[in-house]
Amino acid sequence: MTNVQKRTNTEIKGADQEWLEQVWNNMQAKMSTECARVGENIPYIPVNGRYEDHGAKNISWWTNGFWGGMLWQMYHATGEDAYRAAAEKVEVRLDAALHGFDGLDHDVGFLWLHTSVANYRLTGSTDSRRRGLHAATVLAGRYNPAGRYLRAWNGAPDSNLAGWMIIDCLMNIPILHWASEETGDPRFRDIAISHADTALRTALRPDGSSNHIVIFDPNDGRVLETPGGQGFESGSSWSRGQAWALYGMALSHRHTEKQEYLDAAKRIAHYFIANSAVTGWIPLVDFRSPAEPVTYDTTAALCAVCGLLEIAEAVGEHERRLYAEAALNILQAVERKFANWNPDEDGMIGGGTVAYHDGEQEVPIIYGDYFFVEAVLRFRKREVHLW
Repeated sequence: MTNVQKRTNTEIKGADQEWLEQVWNNMQAKMSTECARVGENIPYIPVNGRYEDHGAKNISWWTNGFWGGMLWQMYHATGEDAYRAAAEKVEVRLDAALHGFDGLDHDVGFLWLHTSVANYRLTGSTDSRRRGLHAATVLAGRYNPAGRYLRAWNGAPDSNLAGWMIIDCLMNIPILHWASEETGDPRFRDIAISHADTALRTALRPDGSSNHIVIFDPNDGRVLETPGGQGFESGSSWSRGQAWALYGMALSHRHTEKQEYLDAAKRIAHYFIANSAVTGWIPLVDFRSPAEPVTYDTTAALCAVCGLLEIAEAVGEHERRLYAEAALNILQAVERKFANWNPDEDGMIGGGTVAYHDGEQEVPIIYGDYFFVEAVLRFRKREVHLW
């Protein structure tokens, strides 16, 4: 069982520290109420202020592990058994997805890093370890040797999806690194590194921005197209994609100590910081979208905060302040504009946007809340590393 925990020496003081403690108190009260109300249900986006059980609609949906991750983070931070009990029930429910198989895709890391792998790291559960290794094996099975990438999504044989890679997968490959550590088998790690190297070469741009989707010829690995995906258009800059890339490359550095991953994470971070600073530290849903309409995405902001803190842990003291202060600026801006501490309404952070052209816009989304919890706990040095 591994639970490597790094610490940053960056401290916040004075009014910022008072703000952080108030947010922590609000978060504890909100999470305690939500845990009692939501329990083993699997939330996604509140409807009229209440979570529905999204797991009953689609047990394989990619966001279904984030509630479990919030529960395990809170259990680790507080020791309250109610969080563990609810998290374990969510984990058992996800067995239907794991053993059903058909709905599984590149997002198995999101599903089982924060449920089964989290459980194993915190309790040593052998059942949870087995689930985590099962999920890692499913992800490894999606590797395309010709293109050296992990295939995204599923589809009919004539759908052309066999050649699709998306930037989101950088956040899923940590489950492969964990599996290598647990089994001593380098194949998982080698696949994770190959995929990260391909993303570095084909998805990331020299200016620090990123494509969301790269389409390869699955037979020989040639790059065919880079469509806009959930951003405005091809060549634009979907902010949550930038956040996936930022945190994902920083995590690849954590697991490999390869300098090129840290350098890439820093380049993406500088781009993200510069673009967020001009909109009050809350990113637009696409950094290269038209001036109107103005639509934010706090889920991008909060994922980026965690990535910036990951970089801060990896760099020297002379660089650390840049990333930690930018992370704090973003976190405070999001909390002050979009936090909802009303215990009678589900969801902590509003302003989350699924995609530029469709889907829910500026609403509370469960993964935004997860990254908010992780970020607050990282600043308080009470988080557990789940990636």
